[in-house]
Amino acid sequence: MEAAREARERAYVPYSGFAVGAALELADGRIVTGANVENASYGLTNCAERSAVFRAVAESAPGARPAIRAVAVIADSPDPVSPCGACRQVLAEFCSPETPVYLGNLSGAVAETSVGALLPGAFSDEQMANVRRQDKEA
Repeated sequence: MEAAREARERAYVPYSGFAVGAALELADGRIVTGANVENASYGLTNCAERSAVFRAVAESAPGARPAIRAVAVIADSPDPVSPCGACRQVLAEFCSPETPVYLGNLSGAVAETSVGALLPGAFSDEQMANVRRQDKEA
């Protein structure tokens, strides 16, 4: 949570002022962080959680999938902040459903959940298995 808090300080939020920080603990013990980066075209804004995941991918070996052991997210919100739907889906792509997620705020409140609890029934690559099988047969 402290790494997420430090990452939050680097957020680029000139439009909303709502800074968010995220930290991932990888299986090898490394901590990878991310902050939200806004854009005048709001749809191009990138959230802290996705920034952290994309950074972990970019810092991994070519073609490797980072093994994420835990996720922490923090913002200046009344209650512990929760990832948006897009971030939940990206976390579901790179984490197991059991991966713990720690949601926090600057007042020190922390709630623990899991990737699977945040997005039950997440879309997964297994749902595309039939398409991949057809491509291989062709």
